[in-house]
Amino acid sequence: MTQRYYVVREDMLPEAILKTIQVKEMLSRGEASTVHEAVEKVGLSRSAFYKYKDGVYGLHELERERIVTISMDLEHRSGVLSKVLSLVASLEGNVLTMNQTIPLQGFANVVISVDISQLNEELTTLIEVIRSQEGVRKAAVIGQG
Repeated sequence: MTQRYYVVREDMLPEAILKTIQVKEMLSRGEASTVHEAVEKVGLSRSAFYKYKDGVYGLHELERERIVTISMDLEHRSGVLSKVLSLVASLEGNVLTMNQTIPLQGFANVVISVDISQLNEELTTLIEVIRSQEGVRKAAVIGQG
């Protein structure tokens, strides 16, 4: 089943959804140390919290957690990958995972997942800068979420 998402104004949401958001915010700010404590403070059952917690997010949370997966073909030369990783870091991207194939015919495929929530530039700029690096044959976004 395809998941669909909606942006809904706060005053249109049911009370249980609003209280779930309050509980999540309390836990993240440290105003409650356990789910039990937080749900008691807002007047929500634990079962309702657990029912909605993984499906309700503040818009600011979704904007902040941006992860892209980038596939690159890099020349098999010392320092090429290191320069690309340094470039990502210099633009405030945070590499979360990296997978590299064994070089064949002088090139290796490298796939990195990058948290771009703090990126200083647009994603398109990051990709263009990576493509312009010496030793980068291709670079493309293959996933985003």
